[in-house]
Amino acid sequence: MENTKSLPNLLTEQRLADAWADVLNFPADATVLRPNAHRLAFADPEFLLRRESRGVRMQLEMLKPDLGQSEQGIHNTVVVFGSARFLDPASAQTQLLEAEKSGDPQSIAMAQKQVRNAQHYEQARLFGQLVAKYSATQPEEHQLFVCTGGGPGIMEAANRGAQELGAPTVGLNIALPHEQHANPYVTPSLSFKFHYFALRKMHFMIRAKALVAFPGGFGTLDELFEVITLVQTKKAQPVPIVLFGSDYWRRLINFEVMVEEGVISPTDLELLHFVDSPADAWSVIQSFYRL
Repeated sequence: MENTKSLPNLLTEQRLADAWADVLNFPADATVLRPNAHRLAFADPEFLLRRESRGVRMQLEMLKPDLGQSEQGIHNTVVVFGSARFLDPASAQTQLLEAEKSGDPQSIAMAQKQVRNAQHYEQARLFGQLVAKYSATQPEEHQLFVCTGGGPGIMEAANRGAQELGAPTVGLNIALPHEQHANPYVTPSLSFKFHYFALRKMHFMIRAKALVAFPGGFGTLDELFEVITLVQTKKAQPVPIVLFGSDYWRRLINFEVMVEEGVISPTDLELLHFVDSPADAWSVIQSFYRL
């Protein structure tokens, strides 16, 4: 009888030509980047970057982060937003000392503000640790992972807290004119970069089980109201929407005025949870999901 152990498994052999192998067959010189009708369509950067190919690019930008996260067991996330401009306490203190040496009143005032706001950085870091600590004891299907925009400030702090406890963290970065880089606490294999804001927003929501918004600017408000609107209109399932830093949010937005003017319902305010500590933020999520 023939020894079948030495034979290849014909059922597992690939039947179609490998696209990557075809790409590698191109000459490894400058001619590969010159316009050429004979190039394979998926290996033709000029073709893929045409206006008419935008739909294909959007599909790819949707697919790549989705596959990447699924393959690494990232199914549920806690999305953390907040200012990219806040410094960690040590850096803020250093900046204040330098400003005081300069004697410039404006620089000193700005540095003092950074020292005050550095508390939010530290609280975001501690919150990231709480998420990671919980998930460390859970089976994969119940784990939660910190997901941010991947930038500095509050985003860095949340990624940092989770990373300090050994948890993988997700960063959904965006290509900006001034070139934004991912912070060093995002897991490299989970550090994705987007061209389209719309696709990035969709990825924030696909796996989000909670949103925690720290004090921030236009970008934070944009993401916050996107989530509020999706939940309010029932285009997305309800998730805890946590506003961290009640004094900031109540000074910034008078939500009660919207109720008084009839532009939202009183029950819409029940979508929001105001908190002032990492433990309270985590408690809102725990209570929502009965963890």
